[in-house]
Amino acid sequence: MRPLVSILIPAYNAQAWISDTLRSALAQTWEPKEIIVVDDGSTDRTLAIARRFESSQLRVVTQKNQGAAAARNTAYSLSKGEFIQYLDADDLMAPDKIARQMEALAPCQSTRILLSGSWGRFLYRYYRTQFIPSALWCDLSPAEWLIRKMQLNLYMQTATWLVSRELAEAAGPWDTRLLGDDDGEYFCRVLLACDGVHFVPDAKVYYRTAGPNSLSYIGDSDRKMVAQLCSMELHIQYIRSLEDSQRVREACVIYLQNWVYFFYPDRADLVKRVEEIAASLGGKLQLPTLSWKAVWISALFGRQRARRVQVFLGRIKWSLGRLWDGFLFQLDGRKFRRSLVRS
Repeated sequence: MRPLVSILIPAYNAQAWISDTLRSALAQTWEPKEIIVVDDGSTDRTLAIARRFESSQLRVVTQKNQGAAAARNTAYSLSKGEFIQYLDADDLMAPDKIARQMEALAPCQSTRILLSGSWGRFLYRYYRTQFIPSALWCDLSPAEWLIRKMQLNLYMQTATWLVSRELAEAAGPWDTRLLGDDDGEYFCRVLLACDGVHFVPDAKVYYRTAGPNSLSYIGDSDRKMVAQLCSMELHIQYIRSLEDSQRVREACVIYLQNWVYFFYPDRADLVKRVEEIAASLGGKLQLPTLSWKAVWISALFGRQRARRVQVFLGRIKWSLGRLWDGFLFQLDGRKFRRSLVRS
């Protein structure tokens, strides 16, 4: 018999997107499959909309708000599949995404191979998504994958992965302490347990960019800054458990350099901790510089206020782009909905 695949969907205040995401899951050509939606205490109509899709194949449960990681843990505890597909409540998969990965796995005859695939960003018009390859879009060993991720500041979107239950059990549950980058930390542990990553180029995922509304967006949130540093320290611990070479330590320092920007200058304590970690790896960090737009604000009002202005302007820019793309989507929205399942 063909193995059961469990599609696990955490959902929180996703009423605008949940219908399309569930149609995307139901449209998967791989059978057998089960779909489990965990509503994480939504305050909008997410739960009511999801329940319209309930069937023998799709189950909806609800819990008090605990965060995406906790919702994924609940979904996993209810699943029965031999393979696990995580899917956020606003993203989409090509109908043959899972089927292509399962077919690619067959010659390997191993459940310890981790499968990845192509992904691209969109706001409203998924049919205009561009799939731009990165250095992670190939078959890699766990150590090489992590080195490239940290050295080149890359990642794979959550839904690109297809994980065997054997690997999921070895990795353990999602870390509920992490308010952002919980997927990055979780799949590090999956990588530690796997025999290698097999990239399937035609297994496509459409990632809806949420900008400042995303869980991974740090902005000026102290709690998210602390959680991000926790994830970073775990990343470094994991990769050094695989290989503690000079190239690994250099990749870790570059990784710290790329992320220290999010702590500076608001959290001097976190900046100091990052600098200490870099020094223990034999490196030294350069403090971030402001964009030219914020330099004059810094001169007049100080570095911290300039940093907040940068965050604010970034939110405005993203919001304007979203409004424009939403307007264009409305012009051909009917075409989008007709083609959603077939494309």
